[in-house]
Amino acid sequence: MTDEITTEPSPASVEAPTRKLGFVKFVGVVGIIGGILLIVVGIVAWIGVTTQLTAENITIPDDAAAMQGQQVTGPITAYIQADIINTHALAASGGKTYAELAQDDPVRATVMQASFLRASLFTSIVAFGVALFAAGMGVLAILFGWAFLRLAGAPVVVKQARMAAS
Repeated sequence: MTDEITTEPSPASVEAPTRKLGFVKFVGVVGIIGGILLIVVGIVAWIGVTTQLTAENITIPDDAAAMQGQQVTGPITAYIQADIINTHALAASGGKTYAELAQDDPVRATVMQASFLRASLFTSIVAFGVALFAAGMGVLAILFGWAFLRLAGAPVVVKQARMAAS
């Protein structure tokens, strides 16, 4: 006689987990709270950068690639403004960058100022990206925290195999 395990259906029982899941629940709650904070920080940062750009009253000129006449208030308009500043600086310098101009060239100060303005606009674009990234990570943290809480609260279903003698 040999003992074999049969795969006959057997009654399933629902049992409490054998391990304590308090830490998993804690991580879930921390994930949700952290996610909410990340979203709030992302929104606050976005509003802060938008407010600062708007306060500068920068208007995109008519010779820009797009959005002519609009005020610079967001990442797209900031990029378009930085691009047209570069176009104007290169036109003023005969196509030369700041580093390519002679030190005594009177246009060098104008090109340097244009470079600083572009860097400032690109910094605001990066700040918008970081704010959006923080909010996106907040959404993910909430989803993971919610999943942890759901998994920790799920019952454990145990099915027992029957041993059959042959």
